[in-house]
Amino acid sequence: MASQAMPHPPLPPGWRSEWSVSVSLLLKNSTGRSQYNFPASGPLPPPGQRPFPGVRHGAHASVSGPLTSTSPINGFTRQPLSGYGAGGRAPIPPYAPAAAVPSPDRLAQQQQQQQQPQSVNTPPPAAVAGMSNTPPPPALSPAQDPSVARRPGRRQYARDTATYIAGDMSGGPSASSGPGHGHSQSTAGFFSPAAAGGPAADPAAGQFFTPGAAPGSEFVQPGGPSVAGAAGAGIGGAPASAGGAGYGAAQLTNQFGQMGIGGVRQQSNVSTVDLIKTPLNPLELMTMQPPEIRLPPNASFSQSETRNADPSYQRMTINAIPTTNTLLQKSKLPLALVLTPYRSLKPGDPEVPVVSDTVIARCRRCRTYINPYVTFIEGGQRWKCCMCNLSNEVPQLFDWDQEKNQPADRYARHELNSSVVEFVAPTEYMEEDQVRAPQPPIYVFVIDVSYSAVSSGMVATAARTLLESLDRLPNEDSRTKIAVIGVDSCLHFFTLAAGSTDPAMLVVGDLDDVFLPKPNDILVNLVEAKAGIENLLGRLNDMFHDTHNTGNALGAGLQAAFKLIVGYFAFTLSPSANEGMELTIEGFPSHVGGKIVALSASLPNLGPGSLKNREDSKVLGTSKESALLQAQTGFYKTFAIDCSRSQVSVDMWLFSSAYTDVATLSGLPRYTGGQTFYYPSFNAARSEDALKFAHEFGTVISDPICLEAVMRVRASRGIRMSAFHGNFFVRSTDLLSLPAVPMDQSYAIEIQIEDPINAPFVVFQTAVLHTTCYGERRIRVITLALPTTSSISELYASVDTVALATLLANKAVERSTQSKLEDARDAVQNKLVDILGTYKATMTSAGSGASPQLVISDNMKFLPLLMLGLLKNVRALAPVIYPSRVGGQAFLELALTRILRTTGLRHSTMIPSDVRAYAQALLTTLPSQLLIPYLHPVFYSLHNMPKECGTISDAGVILPHPLPLSSERLERHGLFLIEDGQNIFLWVGRDAVPQLVMDVFDLPSYADLMSGKRTLPVLDNAFSQRVNAIIGKVREARRGPYYPHLYIVKEDGDPALRQWALSCLIEDRLEATQSYGQFIGMLKDKINDKSF
Repeated sequence: MASQAMPHPPLPPGWRSEWSVSVSLLLKNSTGRSQYNFPASGPLPPPGQRPFPGVRHGAHASVSGPLTSTSPINGFTRQPLSGYGAGGRAPIPPYAPAAAVPSPDRLAQQQQQQQQPQSVNTPPPAAVAGMSNTPPPPALSPAQDPSVARRPGRRQYARDTATYIAGDMSGGPSASSGPGHGHSQSTAGFFSPAAAGGPAADPAAGQFFTPGAAPGSEFVQPGGPSVAGAAGAGIGGAPASAGGAGYGAAQLTNQFGQMGIGGVRQQSNVSTVDLIKTPLNPLELMTMQPPEIRLPPNASFSQSETRNADPSYQRMTINAIPTTNTLLQKSKLPLALVLTPYRSLKPGDPEVPVVSDTVIARCRRCRTYINPYVTFIEGGQRWKCCMCNLSNEVPQLFDWDQEKNQPADRYARHELNSSVVEFVAPTEYMEEDQVRAPQPPIYVFVIDVSYSAVSSGMVATAARTLLESLDRLPNEDSRTKIAVIGVDSCLHFFTLAAGSTDPAMLVVGDLDDVFLPKPNDILVNLVEAKAGIENLLGRLNDMFHDTHNTGNALGAGLQAAFKLIVGYFAFTLSPSANEGMELTIEGFPSHVGGKIVALSASLPNLGPGSLKNREDSKVLGTSKESALLQAQTGFYKTFAIDCSRSQVSVDMWLFSSAYTDVATLSGLPRYTGGQTFYYPSFNAARSEDALKFAHEFGTVISDPICLEAVMRVRASRGIRMSAFHGNFFVRSTDLLSLPAVPMDQSYAIEIQIEDPINAPFVVFQTAVLHTTCYGERRIRVITLALPTTSSISELYASVDTVALATLLANKAVERSTQSKLEDARDAVQNKLVDILGTYKATMTSAGSGASPQLVISDNMKFLPLLMLGLLKNVRALAPVIYPSRVGGQAFLELALTRILRTTGLRHSTMIPSDVRAYAQALLTTLPSQLLIPYLHPVFYSLHNMPKECGTISDAGVILPHPLPLSSERLERHGLFLIEDGQNIFLWVGRDAVPQLVMDVFDLPSYADLMSGKRTLPVLDNAFSQRVNAIIGKVREARRGPYYPHLYIVKEDGDPALRQWALSCLIEDRLEATQSYGQFIGMLKDKINDKSF
């Protein structure tokens, strides 16, 4: 039968198609290029025939047509298939060479001989499972193939032929009608023109098989080459590929995707918006998700929804990796990884799966952990690394359930289905000493007991909170140890002898050479000495209640705590009774790591690490201000490095109404993986201050922590980690040391493309080796797979604005500490100009010429607003409010020595350096969920919110829709809420009706309402309960230990508090800063004046 002409999709220039009965679709290249372009859908069947089923990714029970070429294609050689089964050909593994088969003209001759109806030999199930290796029919050599015979006088062009078999077509003549060579002409649900005249095939007779699957079931390729044969023990049927197998068009498209034609990825359509005319909806920012990750169809064999990392764990600034560094530099987009390896779990969050059988499969060359993106080869006996492509052996017990002592389904293992997984590490993962027990949790509390600390109530609040949290400290295996050291002008040690409930205080006055008296009685087991610890904490504040000591030997206290944790030995030679010399050894064995929790309420002024008050209002807002953001002395950095080497982490809790040098003291947590908390003007007499500190302190010390950790990020070939941001110490070029890994702390890692990337996708894998607080050595592995692209438009369409803003905030802080603040602000603006200008030049018709528009891709439209928030967003010192009574009338004393607002980068002559330093510490550690509202606060209208807002639904408390951050939305009769994750402002308009004031504040009128830090009463009316529910939701919705203060702000109330609240409305003009409209106009002018 002659070939039947069929409609076909359009082909690239220089290509022509010809419909063939034998190969279903024949693509011929008339230009001599060895390239293929597979259409998105198959050609239509002949009239009256059963239509093809829908296109599905993966190899199915169908017979593939031949793949013929008269010229080498990408190094493929003409080799026959390895064998045939009783029911058809063996599956073609990925990257297998093309088989040489008869040419299309020869195939047409064979088809004419096959028009008579013939029976189909359906093999028994056992034969299909056996996949016998009967030799294939001999392939024709070029001399035997008339289609490639040399014709004198004509120039011969390369002639390429391909078969479209993406799941809805099958074809190819039967090489032999005998057993072992018979090919089913049609399978259930598939149409084959060559089988139109024959009987229908047995639907149960599958031509391919899946190891472990029932005979006749649909073949599924688990992401790698398959070898014919029975399934090995423990190798279950692989789950259906999440988009593709290694056969047919999906396989070839993957191989030739990098050639520019027939790629596995579709060109992204970039939606461009004009920032000048486009209003921004804050709800979009609150619910913004990263751009979709479009991996090639056969990137992973797993269909699990968790096969790629959740953005809350790990996210990339661009969700498509450029294939060359030139393309990345052209786009002006920074490439970086933002990760929070240990996030806290909210209700509904899935637990991280744990692999507890200690069977860990890693690549022998690059040390990548096995993950959902590897490929199993050689019948599942080996796996190919997704980063370096090295073939590795599968561990012997990988397919064995050690608990049930029976074979297990390989494809049900956590590491093959989840991108975030924890392995219980065997003993060889212990560093240095492989036989020692894992590190027990050790907490040494260094508490300032000077006059400032006691009078502010810090000592009493800290002791009470610690006492209430003893049962919540990580101590599941009863190995936790604890010690308390008091610090003023001396060091106060508290001994707790075994079995004693009465602590004894030992005072050491030598600050230059710290001596530990009875160290074994100072650092005690929490379970064994719990009664004594409780007695000590209950009496601690009373011990120093009448103190007038203003000294603070914090440095010496830290040294003593360090010695308690790591241990020491002292050797003394003295005359003996028999006129000889006697050697005395004092000390105690060392522990391996721990945590120092330091609480200081004044500037350290005695002993090692003493500091001076260097704040000078004359340098604020000048080029010299950046010096105040750098460490005053090298003592704390040197001490932090010593701590890091000994796996000791330091948390700093700073309280002061005066200068305390946050910039210097925050260096301790920065290099030891700790955290910094700052409470300016702390006064425990205000219940709000005590509640905030107690909540945050209790949460942090009771959170499970990871100890003696090291973190490394690996990536595919051609990619290198170039810079690191966060709280850690860089031990080597790519190894980060974290003595502790706190919950909900973020890190940013910049990435550089060193060599061109030829793979269709790349993989990033973060591994954190650590000891849990429960005494178990584990490795947390987070894997992220991203596609590659050579299209600059796809880069812009794949930008994750939240991750990009997080990176730029980290880089700006780093710039401000190494150079001037003005340089950091300029760097932020210049980066915006570069990104916007390059986008305009490459993605719009305006090019580099002047334009009245300022355009950007839709997914990046919030970036300028977030950067404006970084430049001007304010973080305030709380007013010092002292409730008192004079003449029977209550009034407030607002001790405001400075303007109550700040940011890490904002230009102002009124921002204290302590506040700015703390803001910068937050910018470099907050996870994205907390950083975005810190840059872009949330603004709600409460007085006119819908009735369902504040009520509880299945998803929790219903919140109102947020408003744009502009004072134009304020109404004089209204009630508004503004929050940034650190503080909550309840704005009350001057014309608020008495009923509103009564329902919310339980006061008769607006005049009776006082501004300041308050606790909102819960009243017996619906509106009060709804407002309180919204405030509670705001405080609890986000991850992290922070408990925002609530401030009542009257429209005509205290000017400083009013200005602080208004400064959160970042779209308005404020002092010397620009409004959002002015900022956009400034960016547009700079872009029009610059050539891109």
